[in-house]
Amino acid sequence: MRIVNKWFVSIVGLTCLAGILVIVLTLWSSSWDLNSLIRVGTRYSEGDIHGSEGYDGQFNLFIALDPKPDRVSTKLDVPAYRYQRIILPLLARSVAFGDPKIIPWAIILLPLLGQLMGTIFVYLIMKFYNVPTIYTLVYGLGAGFLLSIRLALPEPIAFGLVAGALYFYLLKKYPLSYIFMACAFFTKEVTVIFGGALFLSLLANRKINQSLLLFLIAFLPFGLFQIWLYCTFGEFGMGSGGAMATSFEVIPFMGLIRIAKYSLVYFLAMVLTFFPLVILPSVWGVFVSIKEMLQKNWDPIGIALLLNSVVMFFLPFSTYRETGGILRFSCGLTLAVLLFSAKFRMEKIIKYTPFWIVYNVFLFKGI
Repeated sequence: MRIVNKWFVSIVGLTCLAGILVIVLTLWSSSWDLNSLIRVGTRYSEGDIHGSEGYDGQFNLFIALDPKPDRVSTKLDVPAYRYQRIILPLLARSVAFGDPKIIPWAIILLPLLGQLMGTIFVYLIMKFYNVPTIYTLVYGLGAGFLLSIRLALPEPIAFGLVAGALYFYLLKKYPLSYIFMACAFFTKEVTVIFGGALFLSLLANRKINQSLLLFLIAFLPFGLFQIWLYCTFGEFGMGSGGAMATSFEVIPFMGLIRIAKYSLVYFLAMVLTFFPLVILPSVWGVFVSIKEMLQKNWDPIGIALLLNSVVMFFLPFSTYRETGGILRFSCGLTLAVLLFSAKFRMEKIIKYTPFWIVYNVFLFKGI
């Protein structure tokens, strides 16, 4: 199978160009201040309780600069929650050889490289399913991913690893697939949804040896890491978010509905805006994935679509109230819908997905 052709070069090239433009435009608009990307606030960097709050990317920087738990914990809003996303900080520290002047650039550029990695793997999966590879751009230019590049966050690396895990699984290169999935867990914990889908699929299809191997390679190390986090920081890393995060809901879309308590206009605007990206795809995803399972088709991509759809029902208010939070969390749903519609040749759905690229209008708003 020929991989490198004009479509491959064009798709990867456009993804790379979009990521570079996001970084350059952000720097240009701030007089080339790196902090416009990493968003370090004085509240955590200087311990000023009345200082600026900053954004999530700053915690990757703090850990990369000094990964020793006892020293960096004072600079993390929720230490265990932030520290569990260890891959990006350690990668940045490694490629920068520990140089504090280079580490910020590594924190900024590694998510871009992660997005290119993910785009390549999604392209290969599209080619494997014999679907027009142009739809790879739905992933490559996904607003949640480009926003994460703009804010120096780990989502592009995490889901790039997930895409790699799924691709190698299709090729029956199981140990390599599970290693990629394990790395995804340590990059961002929400990728456990995809790992769980793969594990359930293996069990349902009675591939006991493979399910055990996945458990030993991916789930066991991550579980032990959670225990270490508890022993080190006094709490597990898994949770609904950092400082000011609210808990997951028990009533579907209550996290979104709660916005109406504070502003009915803003609530209606958010519903209308994110209906095509979140509400409609997640409701559809539950319906079609369960339909496949009732036909005894326990495919990992189908289960991944179900789990990614269901979790959107119960996201906390703290995620739904922020456009950036919704866009970032929708990365998993975007990947699941794209791969499911490609695998099961749902042409109408896959032709609908490019509409999501429009959400890039939020890249420079509300953060």
